[in-house]
Amino acid sequence: MLTGRLVSGLVYLAGRVCLSQGSAGSGAMGPVEAAIRTKLEQALSPEVLELRNESGGHAVPPGSETHFRVAVVSSRFEGLSPLQRHRLVHTALAEELAGPVHALAIQARTPAQWRENPELDTSPPCLGGSKKTRGTP
Repeated sequence: MLTGRLVSGLVYLAGRVCLSQGSAGSGAMGPVEAAIRTKLEQALSPEVLELRNESGGHAVPPGSETHFRVAVVSSRFEGLSPLQRHRLVHTALAEELAGPVHALAIQARTPAQWRENPELDTSPPCLGGSKKTRGTP
């Protein structure tokens, strides 16, 4: 039987696990993903950093690093609006956002907010192409 203290410790450790999935689901981390992870760790000292390369679900060549989803949990976000939090992330990743990264979905939460809902959201499926190719105005 697990004690309350042991369970609390396991939950805490599980929350600190960083998830990363390569574009092909292989678990391999590419250079852009590694740079994103390093820059966010340095800029925000996150308690939790979950990063998912979602490029494989889009109309890009295999192995691309263009579409990412990130959950950043940091005490630096305390007292900041969602817009201010996103600006901190964008500032840290300015080089990547100006170059290889086409899309970045951000979940920027305080530790208390993460404890309430420790889930990385799921992106909707890519529709591919542009409005012109889909026949919509």
